[in-house]
Amino acid sequence: ARRVVDFEILPLSVLGRPRVDVTLRISGFFRDAFPNLINLFDQAVAAVAVLDEPPSLNPLAAQVRQETDFWMKQGLSSQEAQVRSRYRVFGSKPGAYGAGLQGLIESQNWTDDQDLARAYINWSCYAYTSCPSQEGLGELGGISAPEAFEQRLSQMQIVLHNQDNREHDILDSDDYYQFQGGLTAAVRSIQGTNPQTYFGDNSMTAKPRVRTLKEEIARVYRSRVVNPKWIAGVMRHGYKGAFEMAATVDYLFAYDATAKCVEDYMYEGIAQAYLFDPVVSEFIQSRNPYALRDIAERLLEAQKRGLWQDANLQTLENLRNLVHQAEAVIEQKSTYLEK
Repeated sequence: ARRVVDFEILPLSVLGRPRVDVTLRISGFFRDAFPNLINLFDQAVAAVAVLDEPPSLNPLAAQVRQETDFWMKQGLSSQEAQVRSRYRVFGSKPGAYGAGLQGLIESQNWTDDQDLARAYINWSCYAYTSCPSQEGLGELGGISAPEAFEQRLSQMQIVLHNQDNREHDILDSDDYYQFQGGLTAAVRSIQGTNPQTYFGDNSMTAKPRVRTLKEEIARVYRSRVVNPKWIAGVMRHGYKGAFEMAATVDYLFAYDATAKCVEDYMYEGIAQAYLFDPVVSEFIQSRNPYALRDIAERLLEAQKRGLWQDANLQTLENLRNLVHQAEAVIEQKSTYLEK
């Protein structure tokens, strides 16, 4: 059945490289569906952490020893300090889902990285471990551990998101930017620089591929976002099609706000393909004027926040005019409905 039921620690002589200290940020769905895998990963962390190997070849064990001493100096017992230093699986509070960023992005209720990072950390700082301690139960109960989570963020060099199918892409849902983008923003807020960001394409398990996040964003942008065939396809779905176009723009913007991964030409390309193409613009305005307004406003927000840096003045003026135009159509429709 290809189910993972146990693990084996390869000796360094067989592994042929240093071990890697990995932290998981799991989703609420993963937490609920696969507690056995969380437990297995937690056991693997504990086993690797006690190996007597050089720090340069086993950074996990070295970090656990260092942090155990740190937490003991903060007043924790030896057992509590060891447990906390091994936290490597984090997620949202038991019973909660998401990463806390969707509301901020949708309402534009944020100012800078610190706002996004704080929301992400507050939602993601629950450690899931099978090791019992006085801080919480050992049955994978989520233990609030913001200090431990921030320590993990301060050490993080790479943020990787894996996807095992091609049924949808990273601009199809808010989950992608919330989890990968949110983690990237949190690391950046603590370290002052962006970590390296990657996308793991495991849709073909025999030939997995890893791209930088910027490469994956560019691939999705070219193959779907501004692809005339995709645009023509969603136009067959009327109101819902226009909604999907607006949602795609929202997710692209949010990924850029959190992970700094969108190039200026992409904003310009969306403006040209969605709003300045007379056929497409007329379709959106007639079927879903709210989407027309939202797309134009989101592009203007990208420019205002410094994400879209090379927008020319005429383009911005045209976008403002489209917002006013869409508002007029919406008001007209509302007046008609009231009558």
